[in-house]
Amino acid sequence: MKKIYYLSTCDTCRRILKELDPSGEVKLQDIKEFPITEVELEMLRELAGSYEALINKRARLYQERGLKDQELSEEDYKKLLLEHYTFLKRPVILVEGEIFVGNSRKTVQAAGEALR
Repeated sequence: MKKIYYLSTCDTCRRILKELDPSGEVKLQDIKEFPITEVELEMLRELAGSYEALINKRARLYQERGLKDQELSEEDYKKLLLEHYTFLKRPVILVEGEIFVGNSRKTVQAAGEALR
């Protein structure tokens, strides 16, 4: 399976999608329009190793709630990810059982190679 979870209103996600230029076999899911389900989130956690690895700690809501100053459990991270799309580190790219999370140059480059 090849799938990209992204946010259509995010300039960084749009830039990365343009750069990756995914083929028609790659399913795109705008997480604002089609939020991640609990089943999808569990699959992402299994691939990423934890819910925390999927959390966008730079998200405005994360900062506003002072979550960086709290000790959060994996269950807390799961609840946040299901609560609001902004908590998901973006984009999340799945390629045949591999996961690439975030927008670092190295991550995007590795995802691009896997998609080819």
